[in-house]
Amino acid sequence: MIATVGDRAVAVHRAANAAASPLRYEIDGMEQYRIQTAIEDAGQALGAIYHSHTRSAPYPSQTDVNLAFYPDSVYVIVGVAQPEAPEVRAYRIVDGEISEAALEIEG
Repeated sequence: MIATVGDRAVAVHRAANAAASPLRYEIDGMEQYRIQTAIEDAGQALGAIYHSHTRSAPYPSQTDVNLAFYPDSVYVIVGVAQPEAPEVRAYRIVDGEISEAALEIEG
């Protein structure tokens, strides 16, 4: 989960994949609560949620769409099907509709 201030990412909060699967991800509810509380306590916002696609392109799957519960957040997907050339893409998913979001990496 990525904390933001305005449109700028300020902290990355890693979470274990509770599904323990290379095919899907799931964050333990208590871990998610702890991370979201830490973000809010720091005066930040949950700006993005990221995960990887190990075998497919970095485009939201139907599962990603079904689990997109945060319409104000950007969903960042890292495609690692070709580890020597990972691809990072960002999307907004609102009411089941997918639209690509701008992603600017600084530094």
